[in-house]
Amino acid sequence: AATAAADSLGGMVESFYYAFGEYDVYGIVDMPDEESMAAFALRVTAAGGVTARTVPLLTAGQVDTAAAKQVGYRPPGT
Repeated sequence: AATAAADSLGGMVESFYYAFGEYDVYGIVDMPDEESMAAFALRVTAAGGVTARTVPLLTAGQVDTAAAKQVGYRPPGT
């Protein structure tokens, strides 16, 4: 069902793992944009049988781009 939902939004479920601990399941879902991921999470959790916590992942290239940006910030006291 999750795979069909992701497909309907132009995304895909890349992997799905069962786990022990605080969270029972981990899923890696690739979506075309943040809005599609929000729609997916809202729909999957709407009935209340599933709770979800989404964590955006960045590629190495995205981190390199972020690191190269100039940020106008000076720590207090410097």
